[in-house]
Amino acid sequence: MEKDEIFEEIGKEIKEIIGNLYGGRSLRIRAVDAGSTNAEEIELTALNNAYYDIDRFGLSFVASPRHADMLFVTGPVTRNLEKALLTTYEAAPHPCIVVAVGDGACNGGMWKDSYAVVGSVDKVIPVHVRILGDPPNPTEILKGILQALKSSKMK
Repeated sequence: MEKDEIFEEIGKEIKEIIGNLYGGRSLRIRAVDAGSTNAEEIELTALNNAYYDIDRFGLSFVASPRHADMLFVTGPVTRNLEKALLTTYEAAPHPCIVVAVGDGACNGGMWKDSYAVVGSVDKVIPVHVRILGDPPNPTEILKGILQALKSSKMK
């Protein structure tokens, strides 16, 4: 099975779950850069391009955490962005699913022992799903969304 077929299958499953959980509206995602190298942001941006087009699966990125159902946090949390991350989380409606995207967000990555880094996202806010990779590719990100939706559906 080709990667594109896997992406499509995951996307269709996500669309079905979103339809059941959110009554036909999109799952709204707010991306938060807590200190990344922007590698993860490049992959998140790719999700919106014409090739991947995640809007067709009922997924959309929003500018405000107040409109978000899910937060994607990238990068190890730097000391200068720790408060901003916490403020963003507190501004989101709850329950809000938090997804750590990339090695830095999941475990601090190669910066985990830096004086400028607090560490992984879970040291600042609760994390529901971790998507490893440096950076994770769009298919892995979609798998993480599916995992988050399945776990929230069971609660």
